[in-house]
Amino acid sequence: MAEERDAIDELERRTEQALTGEGPERIAKQHQAGKMTARERLDLLFDEGSFTELDRFVTHRVSEFGMDKRKVAGDGVVTGFGRINGRTTFAFAQDFTVFGGALGEAYAGKVCKIMDLAAKNGCPVIGLNDSGGARIQEGVASLAGYGDIFLRNVMVSGVIPQISAIMGPCAGGAVYSPAITDFILMVKGTAHMFVTGPEVIRTVTHEEVTKEDLGGALTHVSKSGVAHFTGDSDEEVLLLIRELLSYMPQNNMDDPPLGPTDDDPLRLTKELDDVVPMNPNQPYDMREIIRVVLDHKQFLEVQEFFAPNIVVGFGRIGGRSVGVVANQPAALAGVLDIDSGDKAARFVRFCDAFNIPLVTFVDVPGFLPGVSQEYGGIIRHGAKLLYAFAEATVPKVTLITRKAYGGAYDVMSSKHIRADLNFAYPWAEIAVMGPEGAVNVIFRKELAEADDPQAAREKLVADYRERFGNPYSAASLGYIDEIILPEHTRAMIFSALEALKDKRDENPPKKHGNIPL
Repeated sequence: MAEERDAIDELERRTEQALTGEGPERIAKQHQAGKMTARERLDLLFDEGSFTELDRFVTHRVSEFGMDKRKVAGDGVVTGFGRINGRTTFAFAQDFTVFGGALGEAYAGKVCKIMDLAAKNGCPVIGLNDSGGARIQEGVASLAGYGDIFLRNVMVSGVIPQISAIMGPCAGGAVYSPAITDFILMVKGTAHMFVTGPEVIRTVTHEEVTKEDLGGALTHVSKSGVAHFTGDSDEEVLLLIRELLSYMPQNNMDDPPLGPTDDDPLRLTKELDDVVPMNPNQPYDMREIIRVVLDHKQFLEVQEFFAPNIVVGFGRIGGRSVGVVANQPAALAGVLDIDSGDKAARFVRFCDAFNIPLVTFVDVPGFLPGVSQEYGGIIRHGAKLLYAFAEATVPKVTLITRKAYGGAYDVMSSKHIRADLNFAYPWAEIAVMGPEGAVNVIFRKELAEADDPQAAREKLVADYRERFGNPYSAASLGYIDEIILPEHTRAMIFSALEALKDKRDENPPKKHGNIPL
């Protein structure tokens, strides 16, 4: 019994040592910086009492630079599994209180093990990032560790959901693991991401920039588009991860979970009768339509502050997860441009990878003109969205709310790129271009010779609008399946999704396509 008691005491002693890391002072400093510890974050992220830690007693095997005297159980990262919303999930949390969260060989081995377990079991994996970067004392072994993690990020991409939360520093090579994952969340004020920091930039390019302006949360959600969500605190970001996961399946072979709802899927949406202005140039907020259509008007918008001329996000209709893609007339008139192409294409591909049906709301005047857009490769970037929609095999339902002009009509999940069911409101305009522009091109000579060019233009515009400024021409060709009233929007989309829930579609056998990156 004495030996058994001694063994238990030793376990308790080692466990206590592992939990305190490099000491209470480091933990206190973490709290003073406005940050939770790695284990506190995991406790909040997972269902209460469900997290099981693995590799708690792993230590590094380095003796150089005095590291043999600095061995801490856990080695600066906490790994394990538990339940989130009742579903098994794997995670790792970098521990800034131990070696500043710096990554070494043993540390990377722990992360790789948890990623491998997640892949084998078909479960999401979440990374909570708070690290000073590579452990310099370990040299190339730490770089090899990053490479091992990167490879796994790529191999499980589109197989299991991967989510990254940036909750402290994340710099240099460390940024590329989050960059490969599906979604990045950042904490305002404490999270920073950049390949090279302000000091290096100052030395090399002589530019002056603060850490916050260079790689803070607001920079990455609004300017670079690297991050998808922000939160004001660790707690807010962790709860947002739980919400985000609720829309996703466990893996690419599963369907998303059904959410509880008492919102009648066939309810009329009369409040939409007055949302869309008849004037094609008058803006309105497409989110007013989106929210009314979704269960309980709940919409989790993704990348809200980046490329606001297109709206993407998650919701439910009849309890089933859907991915929403929508032009936003309230921003740049809803045109497609470089950033909106990137944003929407990535979202569409995520939904397709994880069996989430796509609902697309269209009100698009075309692609944004301009020298900077052409020089920036709008052709290539716009083609990404076209490629993503065409490649997607999930159920795809499209509604044209007002106008769909030119190539942008094709790109926005049209019938021609394999959308399943396409609807339009009675006043929808589907044409190569708007009436005014079309008249200027078609009737240039007639207008030049007219006695009253203005009166002639107005008559020709009215004639063109009567012929093409409606959805009936497209409907007569079968490109629009039904013309609906706004009050039937939710019911029609729900019915369409129900009809398509057992859809099976395949792409030609190939190693992979060559999306225009």
